[in-house]
Amino acid sequence: MFTHYKNLPNNSRVWIYQSDREFTEQEIEFISAKAEEFINQWTRHGDDLKGSFTIKYNQFLVLAVDESFNNVSGCSIDSSVRFVQALQSELQVDLMDKMNVSFKDNETINIVKLPVFQRFAKAKKISASTIVFNNMIATKEDFENNWEVTANKSWHKRFLV
Repeated sequence: MFTHYKNLPNNSRVWIYQSDREFTEQEIEFISAKAEEFINQWTRHGDDLKGSFTIKYNQFLVLAVDESFNNVSGCSIDSSVRFVQALQSELQVDLMDKMNVSFKDNETINIVKLPVFQRFAKAKKISASTIVFNNMIATKEDFENNWEVTANKSWHKRFLV
């Protein structure tokens, strides 16, 4: 059951998928239509899930579900992964590579492989004040407050010199 993202409670569970490139306006429209369609049929053992999505910076797809309405199950998570895999295939983008790390350079969002990020940190091209995207957060509240943070406030800090 689709609801608007802003209507979800702060403890809603989120999954962040970062694209290896920006989405076009047409792709955003396509993703939005497909995501709403998916969420409207998203269930847990036959029970509706109350969910939503948002797209940030034309590059991050965030799926969310209100677990106070119904908890997700392994099967419902698997179905969301299949949905994202289908988007990847249809749009020819990579949304699932957990070895991609994203950070800001002024207003530009950069996505690099983890070893490249580590080299950048060692060369001090990445510092404690570099804005990074912590895609490992799990709730809407964390997404709103702790997703886009300085590197020293994220798991990225382990790579800082």
